[in-house]
Amino acid sequence: MSSSSSSHYSLPISDPKAQAQPHPAASIGGPALGAFLTRLSNSLRRLWSRQRPWLELVDYSAVSRPASLSEATTRIRKNISYFRVNYVAVFAAVIGLSLVSHPFSLFTLAVLLAAWLFLYLLRPSDQPVVLLNRTFTNGEILAILVALTVFVIFLTNVGSLLMSASLIGFGIVCVHGAFRDPEDLFLDDQELPGSGLFSMISGAAASVSVAAPAAVSQV
Repeated sequence: MSSSSSSHYSLPISDPKAQAQPHPAASIGGPALGAFLTRLSNSLRRLWSRQRPWLELVDYSAVSRPASLSEATTRIRKNISYFRVNYVAVFAAVIGLSLVSHPFSLFTLAVLLAAWLFLYLLRPSDQPVVLLNRTFTNGEILAILVALTVFVIFLTNVGSLLMSASLIGFGIVCVHGAFRDPEDLFLDDQELPGSGLFSMISGAAASVSVAAPAAVSQV
């Protein structure tokens, strides 16, 4: 009896290959996300190290009315070149405060950003996305994310909120740059060409976009 029962009994044997295979969520949210956050943190740290003293930014003794529109334009150009990191911080703070005051818009943008990160930027190229028993290619995922981004930005209140916050931030920068006399600033003339506020923002965005594929390649 015992021999018969033992002949039909087999111990469960685990497949070492199956155990070695990481879970898809772990492969996306683990090393890739950590490397991306590390590179992003290093880029922001390098950017922040180039800021000017904030006391120079709010020096009321250097505030004066520009004599003409051309002088105001020259002041804005010089101040943006000198205080570009500080202006980026002010610009980001205005957008951040606008989003915090509208929790639904903040949640919508957070979900959209998470979708871009986990479904496209940080997802390994050899790992397919399967939804409802259908496998989506990288091109289809990109098209869906682009369409979703266009819908969120242009067809909801999120787009108008970002636009109004950007205009407010840009207005603050222009007003400060026009009324802040830059004569006391040690400005290098070689920094002036191509060193505007939007070039600084685009440079920071470019470093973030480069960080994501680099983080995936290290996994």
